Amino acid sequence: MTVPSPFTTPDPQAVADSNIMDFARHAGMAGSDYAALHRWSVTDLEGFWGAVWEYFDIDADTAYERVLAEERMPGARWFPGATLNYAHHALRNLADDDVAIIALDETGSCYEVTASRLRAQVASVAATLRDLGVGEGDRVVGYLPNTPHAIVAFLATASLGAVWSVCGQDYAPKAAADRFAQLEPTVLIAADGYLFNGTTHDRRDATLELAGQLPTLKATLLVDHVGLPWPSRTYPSLVVPWEDASTRSEELTCAPVPFDHPLWVVFSSGTTGLPKGIVHGHGGVLLEHLKTLGLHSDLGPGERLLWYTTTHWMMWNLVASTLLTGATTCTYDGSPAPLAQPDILWKLAARHRVTVFGTSPQYLLGMAKFGIDPSVHDLSSIRVVGCTGSALPASAYPWVREHVGAHVLLASISGGTDVVSAFAGSAPNTPSWAGELSAPHLGVALAAYDGEGIPVVGQVGELVVTRPMPSMPLYFWNDADGTRYRDAYFSFYPGVWRHGDWITVTGHGSVIVHGRSDSTLNRNGVRLGSADIHDVDERLPEIAEALVIGAEEPDGGYWMPLFVVLAAGAELNDTLRDRIRAAIRSGASPRHVPDEILEVPGIPHTRTGKKLEVPVKRILQGAPVEQVVNLAAVDAPHLIDYYARLGAEHQDRSA
Repeated sequence: MTVPSPFTTPDPQAVADSNIMDFARHAGMAGSDYAALHRWSVTDLEGFWGAVWEYFDIDADTAYERVLAEERMPGARWFPGATLNYAHHALRNLADDDVAIIALDETGSCYEVTASRLRAQVASVAATLRDLGVGEGDRVVGYLPNTPHAIVAFLATASLGAVWSVCGQDYAPKAAADRFAQLEPTVLIAADGYLFNGTTHDRRDATLELAGQLPTLKATLLVDHVGLPWPSRTYPSLVVPWEDASTRSEELTCAPVPFDHPLWVVFSSGTTGLPKGIVHGHGGVLLEHLKTLGLHSDLGPGERLLWYTTTHWMMWNLVASTLLTGATTCTYDGSPAPLAQPDILWKLAARHRVTVFGTSPQYLLGMAKFGIDPSVHDLSSIRVVGCTGSALPASAYPWVREHVGAHVLLASISGGTDVVSAFAGSAPNTPSWAGELSAPHLGVALAAYDGEGIPVVGQVGELVVTRPMPSMPLYFWNDADGTRYRDAYFSFYPGVWRHGDWITVTGHGSVIVHGRSDSTLNRNGVRLGSADIHDVDERLPEIAEALVIGAEEPDGGYWMPLFVVLAAGAELNDTLRDRIRAAIRSGASPRHVPDEILEVPGIPHTRTGKKLEVPVKRILQGAPVEQVVNLAAVDAPHLIDYYARLGAEHQDRSA
């Protein structure tokens, strides 16, 4: 089989100087190419992850007994006996005067947080939380934009052995409470508001409403971020100003906890019902993020990462973990392309000499579509443009070369909140092919399975992982017997992780991602469950039922229609459409307002009443009906033909 010519090949000197080759030498794999290194990493899990532990000099309070005591999925037992703390590692690799965090926003303003100041703030907030009764295993939640406050609060929580969870303030209070109330948190930390597209969004009332829906709170810490005064109100818990919480003179101590002690809870998008709380551990996240950021992104002291994200996307967790490598992380509050300065992120990247710039395919495609030229800024410091959230089309690669720089590695990445990391992407020693991910990541035993569980090469299959990763979830929250966890990943191929992506593993070892095989709404890398949209829409008296679909398109676009069944006597006019959009914007997320709203005669369901979201999505994308749905299992089979016609009409319009 002829291997296509790569779009880029790695620079030999850059490869020789990279962390990944230094790691290979350390592990006794000197001279190995990436394919050999990956093969070793998935055939000798204990050797590989033990080498990661040694290379990054993990500072454990007690030693581990064995790297992998029990290999099974789910339930692998990694590094039993080891005790450590994630926050200690995040704060140990920067000198006092080094810049730990650069706080940026869409106006172009910024401030820097040195390592000594960060340690002092973390120590102060940790002491405040401790005084409020927070201890090991207690939950602290954040209703916060992407600012240093969120990182400080997270590290303070982790230092105590408490459990962190956060979401952005564009979530309505109910949507945030659907997540946080499950955790029965002790403390809520919330900001007065956030910036987006030239507007300051006041979230003081939303904070009060959210606090009222969390009956277990002992205290709420109020952060002054956008300069809105907190009025005197009756909160359901003690109120502590952030200024008081973060300016105490305290010594930082980090509680040693077992390797698999819970670090944070990240939430699934809630496609059906309440969002699932996914629990990850201190040690698994520590090793996985050091591998991902330190080896694949080649981050270390002197490097700077700017990745556009919100706090409820897993990329925020990686933004925070940049500190593990001794590199500087940048937080950013605002729109990625505000009307006043649509190229603001490139401008900030140039000004602050960013080395790793992260974004989404929709952002790069939008820059090209609207004629925005990043090269007017000095982008010579950028060596990697990371791109994730959906598949990056091949058409974006020449644009990045021409408008960002020929020296840049365009690293298309695919992963998941579930493992809070990547399954496939690139590395300093991998070539890249336009429209493809260079290779599975180290330590990821990735394959494409057909419906019978047989690995396939060169054809579309389900993304699976056949051996455990340290950052796989410990468990789901409120899932005592593990049933929901097993059903989520292991019910289709027992003992093998099925992720929910369609991929092709090519003959030359790269990975092509074709989109989600589930019904998560993934717009610009920000994931939201369809249930959040349905819940808002179906509260309107005019809407009998609703179905929202997010469909990836061949040109890299993303079509998100909302189908509504009207109540008797209702009419879908411009007034009602505006009300629907406003309800979604305020009640779910302004990032997920649908592209169009269409009246339909009905929503198809299974015989047990579940909306057929995934089959409808694939039908709208042009898949043959017989390949995606069994009509005998549908409550109203005639509706399937109706949606097939809608999909064909959309494709004709888009052609």
